[in-house]
Amino acid sequence: MFKIVIAACMMLAAGVIAVRYVDQTGRAPNAMTVGSAPVISPVATNSRSVTVARGPGGHFVVDARVDNRRVEFIVDTGATHIALRQSDAARLGIHPRASDFTAKVNTANGVARAAVVNLRVVEVGGIVVRDLKALVHHDEALGVNLLGMSFLGRVRWTYERGKLVLEQ
Repeated sequence: MFKIVIAACMMLAAGVIAVRYVDQTGRAPNAMTVGSAPVISPVATNSRSVTVARGPGGHFVVDARVDNRRVEFIVDTGATHIALRQSDAARLGIHPRASDFTAKVNTANGVARAAVVNLRVVEVGGIVVRDLKALVHHDEALGVNLLGMSFLGRVRWTYERGKLVLEQ
């Protein structure tokens, strides 16, 4: 079982690297690739509702703006808080010190330490949520950013016909 979890994390990490490559090279500006399947950005049906199609591997992947900078997340209803990789947090101007990693977090890979931070604004499509608690994890401990319940708990969300609908 542990080997399967490690393999899945490695596949997710490869997907994140592929997405970052596409983002940095400027190719495929409206659709990014993770592995070989396209990631569909959320479609705003109006200013208060966003529909997200299921992406590669059955995950709901969204392009969000955190404090006005683009960050990719996997929607995770099992995550208590937004979880950011340390490298992505650094791109947002968030630089926790080693002594800030005091929160004990249970993950699929075991117990890890994270730093508690506050995000001013997280936007997904037309949905804007302010003043959110998030956790910064070391890159080795977290393969992708997770849009957890600290965001999802402040919007209404439903699963309809294979799509995730977020409303505010």
